This record gives sequence, structure tokens and C-alpha cells, in this order.
Amino acid sequence: MKDFELLDISLYTEEPDRRVVPLRGPDTPDTRDTPDTRDGPGSPDIPATPELPEGAVLSIGLTFRLGREIAGVAFEDSRVREGTVLATTRTVLGGFRTGGPYEVRLPPERLPVGRAYRGVYELTGRFTDGDGRELQVVHRRLRVVHQPAAHKQWAAPPMAPGPAQPLSGTAGEPLAT
Repeated sequence: MKDFELLDISLYTEEPDRRVVPLRGPDTPDTRDTPDTRDGPGSPDIPATPELPEGAVLSIGLTFRLGREIAGVAFEDSRVREGTVLATTRTVLGGFRTGGPYEVRLPPERLPVGRAYRGVYELTGRFTDGDGRELQVVHRRLRVVHQPAAHKQWAAPPMAPGPAQPLSGTAGEPLAT
């Protein structure tokens, strides 16, 4: 067993619907990703780039196991769009004993909204130990797409029509006023 083995990395959506978007399957061999195996159609990891609606609330879920005790496991997430690094976030996950699997869910974040933020994002996740040694790197892509107002859960429901006739009693008699 290797020192660090990533079993699964997924995105959990909170809005507009609750779903899991797998970014790496459990049957994927534990090897470093190379440019020729990165998320292309027919890739063994995932068949296509997942699409997520703009403004969705997401959290990253990580599942891994360890071949030795590691203190200070950290996950560094870099996001690149059109060749520009937009953000890099480093989250210290903590120390873990040999074994597992361990499952960690990172705090939720909202995807940006607007035409300027739609498109394909390149994501790089890097795991390191407390001494800064690289344990594993994964590369993935996702596409942020427009979410029409008619399909948003937070859109206001249509107004109910008003009463067509005055209220009446049980026998069809008008109510007393």
C-alpha cells in the first residue's frame, strides 16, 4: 500500500438541486495524472466535463486512505480559467493514522454568477504532508453554465388566479355578511 491513496474526489451541490458530481471514481488506478489522461472523452476517470449551474453552492468531498501515519495532511485547490489562476485555497485536513478510508468534506462555496464567469475551469488538487512533501496531484475540469431563471428553484412561483365567483356556503347559498 502506498503512503497516500486517493479513493474519491467529488463535488456536492446544495442548490438548485442536491446531487453528487464524481470527479474521480474508486476504480481509477492510483497514478499521477498526465496531460494525455486529463478528462478527455473516453478517459477512464470520467467520460466528459461535468456541467454545473452558475451560482450553485458546492463543497468538495475527499475520500482517502493512508499506508502510514501522516501529520498535517493538507489539500491545495487551484482554479484556472483561460490560462489565468483565479484562486488557490489551502486547507489543512489534520493528522491521520494508518488506515482509513477517511472522508472529509470541505466548507461550501458558491460558484460565481454572470456571463464573464461561465466556461471551463481547470482544477488542480494537491495533497501534501506536514513537511510540504507532495503526496498526490489530481487534475480535473468542470464547466459553469447559464442557469435560466425559469429553472431556478429560488425563482418566485406564479401567482394564483383570483376567485372567479363569490364565496358560497355549503348548499350553494351566499355566505352571510
